[in-house]
Amino acid sequence: MSELDAQIPTAFDPFAEANVDESGAGGAGTKDYVHIRVQQRNGRKSLTTVQGLKKEFSYNKILKDLKKEFCCNGTVVQDPELGQVIQLQGDQRKNVSTFLVQAGIVKKDNIKIHGF
Repeated sequence: MSELDAQIPTAFDPFAEANVDESGAGGAGTKDYVHIRVQQRNGRKSLTTVQGLKKEFSYNKILKDLKKEFCCNGTVVQDPELGQVIQLQGDQRKNVSTFLVQAGIVKKDNIKIHGF
């Protein structure tokens, strides 16, 4: 019976990697990562989230520039665990990562892109 208990699959948590990184298991300086994720909505619709930007940046100004650059809609959401998170319509992972590097907001080494 113990063999059957070990084979039960658990639910997939897309934010599990971020929680492990922020707990300090990865060493010093792991909180500096900016996580860019894509979440499937319904059908072909998807949502891109940007988490982990420094508090000193104005999220609304960054969002305004992202929306204008990529011709999509978006919002800033306040999450109790993750803080402020930028959400954009569509799969904008590569676009957002290149934008953040070119604008000098984040270094390329500090960006983690998640998703399928």
